[in-house]
Amino acid sequence: MDNPLRVLHILQRMEPAGVQSLLMNLYREIDRTKVQFDFLVHYTAPQFYDEEIAKLGGRIYRLSVREDYNFIKYYRDLKKFFGDHKEYKIVHGHMHSLGAIYLHVAKKFGIPVRIAHSHTNATQNDIKKCIKILMNRLYAKSANKLMACSVKAGKYMFGNADFQVVNNAVCSDRFVFSKNNREKIRNDLGVRNKMIIGTAGRFTVQKNQKFAIEIFEKYHEKHSESILLLIGDGELRKELEEMVVEKNIEESVMFLGHRGDMAELYQAMDVFLMPSLFEGLGIVAVEAQAAGTPTVCTDTLPEEIDITPLLKRVPLDSPVNDWVEAIEKAAENPYAHGNMKKYLVEADYDIKLLAQKMQDYYMAEHGMKR
Repeated sequence: MDNPLRVLHILQRMEPAGVQSLLMNLYREIDRTKVQFDFLVHYTAPQFYDEEIAKLGGRIYRLSVREDYNFIKYYRDLKKFFGDHKEYKIVHGHMHSLGAIYLHVAKKFGIPVRIAHSHTNATQNDIKKCIKILMNRLYAKSANKLMACSVKAGKYMFGNADFQVVNNAVCSDRFVFSKNNREKIRNDLGVRNKMIIGTAGRFTVQKNQKFAIEIFEKYHEKHSESILLLIGDGELRKELEEMVVEKNIEESVMFLGHRGDMAELYQAMDVFLMPSLFEGLGIVAVEAQAAGTPTVCTDTLPEEIDITPLLKRVPLDSPVNDWVEAIEKAAENPYAHGNMKKYLVEADYDIKLLAQKMQDYYMAEHGMKR
């Protein structure tokens, strides 16, 4: 049997976040005798998906630029990497911040298919914003294929250039609501009879967990038998923990860290809350709906996540009480804890369908028979 086509995915790290979840969902479903995934990451430390990637036959290559910020070394490391690994004919970039550099080097070494994939529709407003916007504009310069997780994300990153929308699909079978899953997780967490509100994502300004805590504080004043689950980790964790203590709600807020049982956690929730400042798509909102969980999100998220009758949008600048009211109404949604698979399939968000499409795409780009 011929060796499989190896596709190199380039991103920051393989942590349990939106882009990484999409890639792992795809990786589990593709025919790995035909297409294999490898990963070039920008941290040297061990990462969440390392063991699973190895079991699936993938390779992980590590660079240190996000730890040492030595960009001269980074450029040399990239040249050495692509010089040593001439087996790669397809490079799929997911990290826009340094995409102008790694795709430039890939082009210099003659890699025929260089994909720039947009997973965001805005740039965080901080002291690095101007540099980030410049790097975003240069992201596609050395690419010859453009993809985006939503129309909004594509237009933001690539302007009027042609791009292909690739839905951030999920494994709909895995997320189908199960009463047993719900009861088990709630028992394991010790919150069996509580009203559970959950949120998930890296602890960053973009994900707006501070506002989620403010919303929960007001909700908790009215509904004392309620719990907030904060799933994820990141640079703001200490600030969030201190905020919870200051508000005297630490007994009702649980920091769960990174988890490998997200499907079950969504099913344990009564409402999923997503007050992000911006998102390329917001795959966790798709996952929560797939699990049958009523979802309250901001109006900043792309329209592509409007998949099921479970989604409720609230303007980002609305007062906290409007968010509390939206959560109360969401908890009474008649579609809550139902089987949402048909909605995902109809909206083209089922991972099996996407895996076949991406597998066919990679093989066709490489001139292979499908």
